[in-house]
Amino acid sequence: MTESDILVEVRDLKVHFPIKRGLILDRVVGHVKAVDGVDLSIPRGKTYGLVGESGCGKSTLGRALLQLTPPTGGEVRFDGVELTTLAAGKLRTMRRRMQMIFQDPMSSLDPRQNVESILTEGLQTHGIGTDRDDRRRIIGETLDAVGLPRWALSRYPHEFSGGQRQRIGIARALVLGPELIVADEPVSALDVSIQAQVVNLLDELQDNLGLTYLVIAHDLAVVKHISDVVGVMYLGALVEEAPSDRLYSEPLHPYTRALMSAVPVPDPDVEDRRERILLAGDLPSPANPPSGCRFHTRCPWAQPTRCADERPALREIGGSRVACHFAERIASGELRPHKVSAQIVRPEGEGEDPAVVSAPTEPGSYV
Repeated sequence: MTESDILVEVRDLKVHFPIKRGLILDRVVGHVKAVDGVDLSIPRGKTYGLVGESGCGKSTLGRALLQLTPPTGGEVRFDGVELTTLAAGKLRTMRRRMQMIFQDPMSSLDPRQNVESILTEGLQTHGIGTDRDDRRRIIGETLDAVGLPRWALSRYPHEFSGGQRQRIGIARALVLGPELIVADEPVSALDVSIQAQVVNLLDELQDNLGLTYLVIAHDLAVVKHISDVVGVMYLGALVEEAPSDRLYSEPLHPYTRALMSAVPVPDPDVEDRRERILLAGDLPSPANPPSGCRFHTRCPWAQPTRCADERPALREIGGSRVACHFAERIASGELRPHKVSAQIVRPEGEGEDPAVVSAPTEPGSYV
């Protein structure tokens, strides 16, 4: 794959939120490492699925990619342009080419604006369309593409169902003619029957318009259906990346194996026989992550050497990228799982004065 085939390239991306203490004068006493050294690439016209449990940094990574949350370090290249050093005016122009679909369609749409106003706002901001009639033509074509009737233009968000509101959110992202769409949990707030319709709509739009997606989700079935490549995040870092079919058939990282074992299988005989991996304890604090491999405090295959001392790098193993020192030995069965006792990992300085984490407010929309 050549550089021209890659639309988005992320290198050593970090997003650290400062922890501040003090009643009169705030002082920084630590950082929440929401994203800590992520490398990934998204080819043109493909879908990259990002999965992991809540609090692992998936949404922060998506926002940092679009520069909605300023990165602490690292590089984000979009079509060869470095976004982290781009001037505000040029970044605003670039945002026409990359848009976002938010998780909750109700909170991400302004209840005081009708659909026409919501969709027109971005067109006016970026100077698209010669007059109102031209903009209405663009909006009408966009509504047709997402399966909404033209009479919806005069209605307000509260007058629609959840699935219809998400289609409005998709239309808002689509109306500017972007190349990249970051979809942050696009179907998690919808009924199961509606989820399939929205996922199929995203798939159809990609085929028709050549869109590139970063789909953030915790539903592994949704990610498998729509993604070409899947990345698994744990505590701010990628632990495994592989083509979708390979990841689901041969997960190599212990955390990925645990995620896959939690997915129900519709065949009762297979469901009764298959291995289940129950992780001990909760996700450690990103303000004070474990040393070495961040998963070693919950890993059934953790070893007394290397796991607690040396952070594993993502390395190529048979078409996958895996951050595990002993992935080959685990896959071959040479290493057997053992019982893990839950560990409590507290943030540094817990028990002192209350701390404030300086993180930006979640955006509802942008143009």
